[in-house]
Amino acid sequence: MDDQSIHQRITELVEQEKQLRQALQDGELSGEEEHARLRRAEQSLDQLWDLLRQRQALREAGKDPDEASERPVGEVETYQQ
Repeated sequence: MDDQSIHQRITELVEQEKQLRQALQDGELSGEEEHARLRRAEQSLDQLWDLLRQRQALREAGKDPDEASERPVGEVETYQQ
C-alpha cells in the first residue's frame, strides 16, 4: 500500500467515525455497537499511522518504503506515546 492509499484509507476511517457518532446521536445505533465499531476503526487508524511512520523511517534510511508492513493491533496498541 503506498502513502496515497494509506492517507485515503485514513480519511475514510475518520469519516466512518463521524458517521458512527451521528448514528448514535440519531438513535440508529446502540451505545455498545457504536463503541465496538469505533474501537475497530481506531485500531485500524493506529495501524495505518504506524505504517506511514515505518515508510517514512525507511525512506529516511535510504531504503525502500515498500518494505514496511502492517503490524498487528496488539503490537501497535502497546506503543508508548
